[in-house]
Amino acid sequence: MSMDFKPKSHEKIQQLLAKGVHIPNPATLDIGDDVHIDQISGQGVTIYPGCRIYGGKTVISSGCKLGYEAPATVEDCRLGQRVELKGGFFSKSIFLDKATLGMGAHVREGCLLEEEAGGVHCVGLKQTILFPFVTLGSLINLCDCLMAGGTSRSNHSEVGSSYIHFNFTPEADKATPSLLGDVPRGVMLNQPPIFLGGQGGIIGPARLGYGNIVAAGSILRHDYPQDGLLIFETRPAGGAKEFHPSAYPNLRRVVENNILYLANLSALESWYRHVRKPFLEARPLGSLLYAGVLETLASAGKERLKRLRAMAEKAAAFSGPDTRARKELLGQTGFCEDLFTGNIPDVFTATRPLREVFLEDFAKSAQNSTDYVGVIRNLPGTVSLKGTAWLNGIVRALGDRAAQALPLMELFKN
Repeated sequence: MSMDFKPKSHEKIQQLLAKGVHIPNPATLDIGDDVHIDQISGQGVTIYPGCRIYGGKTVISSGCKLGYEAPATVEDCRLGQRVELKGGFFSKSIFLDKATLGMGAHVREGCLLEEEAGGVHCVGLKQTILFPFVTLGSLINLCDCLMAGGTSRSNHSEVGSSYIHFNFTPEADKATPSLLGDVPRGVMLNQPPIFLGGQGGIIGPARLGYGNIVAAGSILRHDYPQDGLLIFETRPAGGAKEFHPSAYPNLRRVVENNILYLANLSALESWYRHVRKPFLEARPLGSLLYAGVLETLASAGKERLKRLRAMAEKAAAFSGPDTRARKELLGQTGFCEDLFTGNIPDVFTATRPLREVFLEDFAKSAQNSTDYVGVIRNLPGTVSLKGTAWLNGIVRALGDRAAQALPLMELFKN
């Protein structure tokens, strides 16, 4: 009896080969029925043995390499040019030009790795945004973070090996996003890098300024928004005390950091809409990448709002001296959802003149170049400052509106 060993993806594999995709061992691939072959470039793309490609939103641009170190599963991901996913699982995320991740990566939904960002091996990410050049070592779990800083591949923010962002609390909530750097300054690619020493961690939500160096082995439990610090955190004294579920002793700080994270996401969305869009759309498959970024940022905002509401529900159930403030927070979560999903559009009115001034000068500096990173790195300092002022205006406007809606929380008073 004869047996047919033809793979079920035979027709799609043949179409890829006909386009020029290099597939050393075609019989080992699995390509989903919903994958659109016209969203996979035929120029310089290599798919190594054992890879699996799924999802109608998957985009693979020119020069990409999948599965060089181990089989890679790619599901509804959008890849810019010369991205290398060397082995692991990658789902519902965006990888811009030259982003790389080594064997054993586990990247779940909501991630955005910008140009030349990436990690070595066994890196776990979810709802994570890495600005250009940010580099992660090995054996890292860095979910629910935004990290920026650095100016090039030789001067980049770094996370040392065996690092953890602790994003799940004893109250079983995840209102824990950490802002390592910020959007208004980070997008200008002119800030000193952040260094997180290995064998350490951050208990989210936390904030960290640029140029900060965190000593290896440190577990960050506090905010350090200032720049240029060498940080050593000591371990808490040993002991035991009564635990009160949903007490949230640092509730105001938690809410402030969540609001600031959401405001920075809004600033980043504005940056893509008004600055990055033409750069992405000028290349093949770029409009699909741009649409994917906007979807990812919207998803990130919804995730943060969902987690904030869940935390507010638990906090409101605790009786203490700030009971009224806790109930106010829960009662105003709907307002926060409207604020950060664009349903209160007049919040940006005051920032529009700043935006127009920056965009006018930016256009003169860009001179129709399609090299986004090159244009940003070569902006005159005066132009970068105007862009930062515009984006800071967005962050402040959103923070002020949230504080006005939550007077009992006394947000941003210090």
